[in-house]
Amino acid sequence: MGNCCGGARQVGSHRSPVHTIPSSPEHGQHKHTNPAKGVGEKRKAPERSSNGGGDSISSSLKAFTLAELKSATRNFRPDSVLGEGGFGCVYKGWIDENTLAPSKVGIGMPVAVKKSSNDSSQGLLEWQAEVKFLGKFTHANLVKLIGYCWEERQYLLVYEYMQKGSLESHLFRKGAEPLSWEVRMKIAIGAAKGLAFLHTSEKQVIYRDFKASNILLDGNYNAKLSDFGLAKFGPIDGASHITTRVMGTHGYAAPEYLATGHLYVRSDVYGFGVVLLEMLTGLKAVDTNRPSGQHNLIEWAKPWLSDKKKLRKILDPRLENQYPQKGAFQLAQMVQKCLEHDPKNRPSMEDVLERLEQVNLMMERQKEFETSPFYQKSNVIEGRSGGGHSPHREQVASNTTGSRAVGSSQGRLLASGQKAY
Repeated sequence: MGNCCGGARQVGSHRSPVHTIPSSPEHGQHKHTNPAKGVGEKRKAPERSSNGGGDSISSSLKAFTLAELKSATRNFRPDSVLGEGGFGCVYKGWIDENTLAPSKVGIGMPVAVKKSSNDSSQGLLEWQAEVKFLGKFTHANLVKLIGYCWEERQYLLVYEYMQKGSLESHLFRKGAEPLSWEVRMKIAIGAAKGLAFLHTSEKQVIYRDFKASNILLDGNYNAKLSDFGLAKFGPIDGASHITTRVMGTHGYAAPEYLATGHLYVRSDVYGFGVVLLEMLTGLKAVDTNRPSGQHNLIEWAKPWLSDKKKLRKILDPRLENQYPQKGAFQLAQMVQKCLEHDPKNRPSMEDVLERLEQVNLMMERQKEFETSPFYQKSNVIEGRSGGGHSPHREQVASNTTGSRAVGSSQGRLLASGQKAY
């Protein structure tokens, strides 16, 4: 799904079955019949830690008619296409905020309407999976599903419109405005919150297709996960994994899943590590246009992640050195942990989220200190006009912010006593 659907290659040729799929309706079914009945039934709210609020159960999906969505999108006009993927095209439409009836362009609320292609082999199963998962859960970092339509053998889904499109378009599209370090951190934390929410729900959800094109951004660069066509409920009865047909996107799928079909909750963590590496370097996970030996980003970049000097050489040049070197190295270390070959050695998404927030907090505190009158005054006293290195800088920062440096190899202890890597 998404307002900008990428065309990334899938590592399998067919969708795997989805649990509890309702039987297909007969051709010519009345247009007001709800084919998703039973798919989005309410259940007990998921139990989870507070990794960012907004979690609840949705029970108000609208059943749109095909005529309504044709009206909302001006009959699916080509100039309203937002993107295209394996499922089909995504169109921009307009509906009334209160009644959800179609409205004129520029009036009411913009929405993204995903319409299956006539020759799409993914249509029915992906449509049902989307309704199944997004019909159950709402969260600040999951894209909001507004409604659906199943009519004339066409499957459509209506989502909130995400103004900034996909993370993929910002990282890799020619001419795109570069993302600052602060915005990249905001996106990484938001995506981590969404994934952590899925992993800690009452019945764990394995997202299975975490990639830059499935991370959508609103007008303030808040990240939301989209496209639940490959999502699966996690293992039950104490099992460590589920076994399923190998599906996903080349370059993002975890090695144990590709090799055995065994899908773990922490298989998603591997995909998160890949995307975080893309955000650090500005390079795609797989790109055959790069020089020989650099086609696979993970294989090429891994040896550079553990060395601070080498790391600087592979960081996205569009950052123009406007990033905290210590923070970048801490994220590189996190990438290494996420990309561990054995899923047991990878951190949980809750741990990843906590570390991301710690790194971001430290950088914010340092920035606040460096713009404070006290810091500027100390520069004048020492005969400096800018933010050059001070031998007392970290000690002063400790006294000002309540955190203290303990050496780059040990990380930094926060006031709370927690350790950021």
